[in-house]
Amino acid sequence: MPLAEGLVAYYELLELWNRKISLTAIDEPDEAIDRLLVEPLLAARHLPATARSVLDVGSGGGSPAVPVKLARPDLSLTMVESKARKAAFLREVVRQLRLTGVHVEAARYEELLTRPDLHEAFDVITLRAVKIDARIMMNLQAFLKPGGSFCLFRSTGDTELPDSLPPSLIISARHPLVETLRSQLVVVEKRRVGLA
Repeated sequence: MPLAEGLVAYYELLELWNRKISLTAIDEPDEAIDRLLVEPLLAARHLPATARSVLDVGSGGGSPAVPVKLARPDLSLTMVESKARKAAFLREVVRQLRLTGVHVEAARYEELLTRPDLHEAFDVITLRAVKIDARIMMNLQAFLKPGGSFCLFRSTGDTELPDSLPPSLIISARHPLVETLRSQLVVVEKRRVGLA
């Protein structure tokens, strides 16, 4: 499916389902398009070309995960969403858009920590609208391959990142996204063993 066609189909599904189950709190159409479609498309440009697998935590209405997948169809994608109705919406998006290499986990990410098949299985972990603290970063890094990256969707000037990250994690880049939203992509890299 061409990118523009996929984005339109996704946005139409999001609008339809949002009337029933409140997938997103953004009511202003221009802001919704910027936040839910444009930001992820800009962020997809900053994903490593070598990335093959993405874990999106707290997927909610599917952004940034679905637009990133549409922009980078080569990626395998796992979306984690604990709310059953939102997970059902994500499965419907996958079905309607005929997305391949996409899996929806209807669980809290903490439940997935017990699955050895998911440990160090992902090149990139994306997070938006998830409160971040040192414990969460420590837990989530279990899913990230050494040399892999967290891609955190944040506001410029956001001080939400923990004061001290685990020693294995380092902020490696900050990329501006949508100026009117004052948004940025903060990239936090998981160091390879033995590297300072």
